Amino acid sequence: MKEFKVNGVNLQCYPLTAAQRLHNYTIKYSPPQVLCIGSGLYLQSEVDFDVLKQAIYRSYERFDSMRLRFMPDPEDENKVYQYLVPFEDRDIEFVDFSSWKEEDAHDEMRRWTAIPFKRFHSPMNRVVMIKLPDNYNGIYLKVDHMTMDSSSLIGFFRDVLEIYCSLKYGTDMPKEMQSYFKAVEKDLAYEDNSAARKKDEEFWKNEIASSEPMYTDFTGMGRLLTQRRENNNPTQRSAMVISRSPVAAISVYHLEKEPSERLMQFCQDNNVPMASLLLMGLRTVLSKFNDDEKDVSLKTCIARRGTLLEKQSGGTRIHFFPLRTIMEPEMTFLDGIRMIQTEQNKIFRHANFDPIELTMMRNRYWKLSPGNSYESMSLTYQPLSLKNNAQEVPDIPYKSYWYTNGVAGQPLYLTVMHRVEDNGLNFNFEYKVDAVTEHEMEYLYYYLCRVLFRGIEDKDRTIGQILEMI
Repeated sequence: MKEFKVNGVNLQCYPLTAAQRLHNYTIKYSPPQVLCIGSGLYLQSEVDFDVLKQAIYRSYERFDSMRLRFMPDPEDENKVYQYLVPFEDRDIEFVDFSSWKEEDAHDEMRRWTAIPFKRFHSPMNRVVMIKLPDNYNGIYLKVDHMTMDSSSLIGFFRDVLEIYCSLKYGTDMPKEMQSYFKAVEKDLAYEDNSAARKKDEEFWKNEIASSEPMYTDFTGMGRLLTQRRENNNPTQRSAMVISRSPVAAISVYHLEKEPSERLMQFCQDNNVPMASLLLMGLRTVLSKFNDDEKDVSLKTCIARRGTLLEKQSGGTRIHFFPLRTIMEPEMTFLDGIRMIQTEQNKIFRHANFDPIELTMMRNRYWKLSPGNSYESMSLTYQPLSLKNNAQEVPDIPYKSYWYTNGVAGQPLYLTVMHRVEDNGLNFNFEYKVDAVTEHEMEYLYYYLCRVLFRGIEDKDRTIGQILEMI
């Protein structure tokens, strides 16, 4: 921590956390808008926009990370620090799209999302009050990923909604938020050569050295076989998803309410997490696409929000780690899920370790060429939903949107989230358009659903049987 003079005022400034450094690393090699996250929440109801503006300002006060700024170290341009401004006096914009075609309005908000923020000494979010056709009214929110992740976004939307209901209808105010910088201090103390960090480093070194993983591509064996041939290395086990352009798109597939509920009921009946079920489905598809490969790796997202401080301090806390499983065809579907759950629990216990440092350790150990990896895609499951937290307005229809910023830092990233209107599952595939086609996304989603439902209808089916059935 350092003290810098900012606009004539001495402020306490903190280094970036490991989660932030991951994003800061991304923008060095991608267009600046890659960190822009655009989202929207709209209620089919009349909204008092004067009260909504008050609620947004109140939430700014409570949500520290909405007032986060960045600055370069005056003595080292490669170092970035962060600080909080004590209050926000920006006007909250209002845009009336009610006379537009709704899709044109969403296209305009996608355009907003692709406009990067100024990196230093500047607000890192934009909140706009929105009127849409058919009496849908609400908020568009754009944030920089270095300040918030999906948990923070949902928390902010929920906070604004609950404050609005309190101001408008006299319901209880939401509970106080936790201090963002207390969470930062905890992360930085861990990184400062702590015993916990040393233990985690030893764990990951042992994981890396256990044996070399096998690359499994979301389009099949072609990419690996081609690179083996080009490199004259028939035993090559890593590969690169070649992409010359960062241009990206999002394809969203909506799983209906009833089949979504069947997946959730299976998890409840068998006491397994939804994330483990989804990972089991995805790794089985990758196995199918790669000649029934037993050794499958993909990147899994760890939210790192286990404590009250972590849950209620906002900010960005996501770490990505490789999840590797080797499953024999005789293993049952449920036993496969439990294996994944066991592997996830191991990762959870060591999830504070810096993902960038882990990647560098693995690259050095296995002598990987720059850009090569064993994972072709990433998965995030976001369990948070406004549906169960906004009891003040349970019968009002909602719409929620994620807006693409037009670019991506990785070839394929699947985010599975619950819809606010019916708690069904949305499968959001963000992909680089020169590395993945929309047809390939449809194909992947189709097989993912086939695996999931063939598995849950008979949990004792073996992996080999499911691979034959699909």
